[in-house]
Amino acid sequence: MQIDLIRPEELTAEQAALWAAWQAADPALDTAFLTPEWVRAVERAHRGAPSHLGVAVLHEAGEARGFLGLKLGAVTALPAGAPMCDYQGLVLAPGVSVDPRELVAGLGLHRLDFTHWIADQAAFAPHMRGVCRSHIIDIGESYAAYEAERRAAGTSVLKDIDKKRRKIERELGEVRFTPVSRATTDFDQLIAWKRDQLRRTRQTDIFAPAWTRTLLADLFESRDPDFGGALFTLHVAGELAAAQFNLRGRDGLHCWIIAHDAALERYSPGMLMFQDILRWMEATPYRRLDLGPGEVRFKLQLANAGRDVGHGFVGVPSPATLVRTAAYRVRQAAEALPLGRVSELPGKAMRRMDQWRGLR
Repeated sequence: MQIDLIRPEELTAEQAALWAAWQAADPALDTAFLTPEWVRAVERAHRGAPSHLGVAVLHEAGEARGFLGLKLGAVTALPAGAPMCDYQGLVLAPGVSVDPRELVAGLGLHRLDFTHWIADQAAFAPHMRGVCRSHIIDIGESYAAYEAERRAAGTSVLKDIDKKRRKIERELGEVRFTPVSRATTDFDQLIAWKRDQLRRTRQTDIFAPAWTRTLLADLFESRDPDFGGALFTLHVAGELAAAQFNLRGRDGLHCWIIAHDAALERYSPGMLMFQDILRWMEATPYRRLDLGPGEVRFKLQLANAGRDVGHGFVGVPSPATLVRTAAYRVRQAAEALPLGRVSELPGKAMRRMDQWRGLR
């Protein structure tokens, strides 16, 4: 199989159409993060600065057979848009299979690292060093159907949200939900809240590079009905209480950036907003709200579906592959020890390093 590397802006209309059609044919790849629009949006966000972005176009007998967006280093690569993308994967024509090592070698690379690769892509399973669940809310026919399903599953989360709503209305005032808001001030406040949260919890500030802020701002301004951003807000007594910025696809939403006014923590305004979004979805083409990976309480309570994603790497014999192999051995050895948070340190260090590589 021949592999050509082109810039995202060089994708032809025909190639983009093939990409979209093949993605639509595979339910496991149903996410806006795996569209050609995503790779193009990431490239535009760099606006003249070196982005090192590329699209691997796989050919067989002169015909395009697959696409993969990449952020390229000297000898290693990450999926395009990492660490901002919650799903990563290879989009292939139906019936086509690819050897991951041949793919890496064909690109002239030593190693491809990934953090949220679609686990359904069986060819990559041997290269995954761990798998976790990405949580999804599927409202089915209606919000009422979803509510009944959650009640039958034994969770009282939606009933608890109703109580919180009555409490906040009684004690503070009117609660107002705005779907697909165009309020720039509320968008800016969301980013400010999120950056403050990342600082307080000593996590990597993903908004420090200009390109990530530009990416979100461009998606906020997008009017494309099939791809872009969607800001949802919740005001209490006229003041912004919570906000959520989601990535829009053709028939699903991906919960991306969420934050709320810390002073209102006891009222759980973020959970109230989730309920409002799910009710709003009933009158839209959207039936699925993807919460992304992570064993967070609210995700476990709200989700009624999900899919697995894996982290790991594909490498060919090289020093770069030896280094990554050694790092994973240290990580796995530490995680096998009953040392509590100390056991998590090598994994956290690897994740931070990958975030830094993707953000620079």
